[in-house]
Amino acid sequence: MSDVVVIGGGAAGCMAALAAAEKGASVTLLEHNPKLGRKLYITGKGRCNVTNDCTPQEVLRNIPQNSRFLTSAITRFPPEQVKEFFQRQGVPLKTERGNRVFPQSDRAADIIDALLHALRRAGVSIVQDRAQELRRTETLLEGVEGEQGFYPCRAVVVATGGVSYPLTGSTGDGYQMAQELGHTVLPPRASLVPLVAEQSFCARMQGLSLRNVAIQVKTDKKKTIYAEQGELLFTHFGLSGPLILTASAHMRNYEREHYYIRLDLKPALDEEKLDQRLLRDLEEQSNRDFCHVVEGLVPRLMVPVLLELTGIPGDLKAHSVTRAQRRRLLETLKGIRIDISGPRPVEEAIVTSGGVKVSEVNPTTMESKLAPGVYFAGEVLDADAYTGGFNLQIAWSTGRAAGESAGERALG
Repeated sequence: MSDVVVIGGGAAGCMAALAAAEKGASVTLLEHNPKLGRKLYITGKGRCNVTNDCTPQEVLRNIPQNSRFLTSAITRFPPEQVKEFFQRQGVPLKTERGNRVFPQSDRAADIIDALLHALRRAGVSIVQDRAQELRRTETLLEGVEGEQGFYPCRAVVVATGGVSYPLTGSTGDGYQMAQELGHTVLPPRASLVPLVAEQSFCARMQGLSLRNVAIQVKTDKKKTIYAEQGELLFTHFGLSGPLILTASAHMRNYEREHYYIRLDLKPALDEEKLDQRLLRDLEEQSNRDFCHVVEGLVPRLMVPVLLELTGIPGDLKAHSVTRAQRRRLLETLKGIRIDISGPRPVEEAIVTSGGVKVSEVNPTTMESKLAPGVYFAGEVLDADAYTGGFNLQIAWSTGRAAGESAGERALG
């Protein structure tokens, strides 16, 4: 019999198992994948954006959903302590643009190896098995029923993740366990996810990546809900890339709102300076076809789309471009409208929004208010953040809080 069973070998589960073991509890970690941390391998494009080098308050400002619930956990185990933890495990870290923290090696495998070695040193028993249900009497937790056997224990940490990237093991098992305990589970939705565009011209530019562009996400009431500069990618279905993934986290009411994006291809130039640039280019290339002038302004793959959007013939000589046509070109460069029909499926999202209702969980201990001895950590909870290492910070912090509390309860 173990004091604590942790279900799920991702970021939150590994941290919970370590925290419980540090309290002196005997711990069994159940993971149905052959290896721990499958999802960690793909975070940060395979580099693992461990956390964000900022204050707890800044972390909380980057959590649009239920940040108040996470205040205690993140304050007690903030980014600074996460960094110290991994550096103690022998993983040198570095901080990049946007205060994103990565291993110096740029290898997510180094983070996973560090967790695995720490778990082994702490005496955690790692078992490859899939948990099926929590066995309880009316008032007492008995243990975890797995496909391969029964694991008796005094406390359980459910850290099974959401439903994004199901091939990594995030299949929503924890939601079912929570519901069987009487918990409310808010329907999982995609967050940090590519977006489907209504316009077909996005597909015609499939594979084109744009750096240093700016977007505004607007509603039909012309309210701007997000504005930022960065990198985006055109795909066969619409838009992806860091800028779009972050924007998607702000787009939460597709049932009630229609969203569209204003894409500024020249954010470094205001309209006056851009108009001067266009005048100069048209004058210097006055005898060339207009399409060749445009090639100096945007990537070649975008030229046919820009011509279509402006309605200016590509074979028109530059010296024949009218003032009104030049104005249409300027307005298009500064504000291509892309209507969004919705997000890609939740399985393609980096993180899941929705999950166990946090009002039914103790924010200090992560213990279920409905089922004593059961704790929740990580993405299984209804809490998600923007990109930049904040979602992993949630996993580390809630895992730490749940593991420590479970260990203390199990030891009485």
